[in-house]
Amino acid sequence: MHAHLVQFEIAWEDPEANYRHVESLLEQTRPEAGDLVVLPEMFDTGFSFNLEKTVAASTRTIEWLRSVATSRGITIHGSCTLRGEDGRGRNMAMIINQRGDLVGQYAKIHPFSFGKEHEYFTAGTGTLQYRWSYLSVCPAICYDLRFPELFRRGMLQGAEMFVVGANWPGVRAHQWRALLIARAIENQAYVLGVNRVGNDPTVSYLGGSIAVSPKGSILGELGYAEEVLSIEVDSNAVWDWRKAFPAWRDIKMMKL
Repeated sequence: MHAHLVQFEIAWEDPEANYRHVESLLEQTRPEAGDLVVLPEMFDTGFSFNLEKTVAASTRTIEWLRSVATSRGITIHGSCTLRGEDGRGRNMAMIINQRGDLVGQYAKIHPFSFGKEHEYFTAGTGTLQYRWSYLSVCPAICYDLRFPELFRRGMLQGAEMFVVGANWPGVRAHQWRALLIARAIENQAYVLGVNRVGNDPTVSYLGGSIAVSPKGSILGELGYAEEVLSIEVDSNAVWDWRKAFPAWRDIKMMKL
């Protein structure tokens, strides 16, 4: 089975253009039935705080994700902005399987306070798992990557793979790479990190999407260009490594 990390330049607040762009990249990649396709954080609008536009796109985005998943027979891990009961945004990962079922929706636990995201978006309150083939997958979003306790909780709840969709600025690209590798090593799990390229009105992005094995080996990595990274995933690799080197058995949860 294969996972496909779709790295592209997101058109600012233009969902239809982004749908078309992803469809074009998938047409070139041609994922097989049963594969996993992963898109960057807020792939439909870019990292916009204009909730009138981003929330308005959410219904179209979910239906588009469902159409792509069912027509291609894949699981697609996308995103959109929903509006919470408090009227603020929720930065969501949305996962739809090949039957069109919404198998997971995760709200970003750590809005990016340095960039004022917390002023427009309400934080999520918990992790979740969804099944892709034989693996249990835990989503995370961008700034979540800096908080290892989220990943540890996910691992203890059964995660064998972590998927991180992001709009991670190029100025901190070296940290993106280092943190993704660390999360894989710490949790003896696959980690897929999917970033965007190009520019929005205030930030430049350098891509660097990457897939890391449970041992911390690089399975594939992209540079700055728009591209799809496709990797083969061995569902046995996680527990083969955890049994061979059972560091996870020595975990001691400490109060923060």
